[in-house]
Amino acid sequence: MKKTIFTIALSLIVMITFAQSEKTNGTIYVKHPYIDVVNNTVKGYVTQNADLWSACYADSAKFWISGMDMKNWVSKKENLNMLNTDFKFFKDITVKQFGYPDYLAYDQGNDKVVQSWWTWTGTSIKTGKSLKITFVVFDWFNKDGKITKEGTFGDFSKQFAEEGVVF
Repeated sequence: MKKTIFTIALSLIVMITFAQSEKTNGTIYVKHPYIDVVNNTVKGYVTQNADLWSACYADSAKFWISGMDMKNWVSKKENLNMLNTDFKFFKDITVKQFGYPDYLAYDQGNDKVVQSWWTWTGTSIKTGKSLKITFVVFDWFNKDGKITKEGTFGDFSKQFAEEGVVF
């Protein structure tokens, strides 16, 4: 009798688990003006156009990159200085998109996030060796279409070592 009750109870739990209804939490876009903003940040970086790059971000924007302490997001000015450092240590820098970016318009929390995937390449001015880094970026937007927060995930250890960056 105990085995029968246990089997029935287990069957009900399994059925309830798999019978959950689907629920959405927003919309995913493959074409959206916010994706264009993210593309402009990369264009501004690669062409060293600080005005184009800066125009994409809110003045209060915060930045984080793999290797940094999650508690220590940096300011827009600090991040721009870090980006400019790349060009002091590397030449022939390119940033190419792979895959495609998605704009995620979340209902819950009303978050607006673009996630995009990239490949950074550059040649060390000191050693002449080429470096290739794949990474993903998450950009959060405000209602004015400016990026307020940017998180970048990838293995930048070789680049940081070349530049003498320590977090």
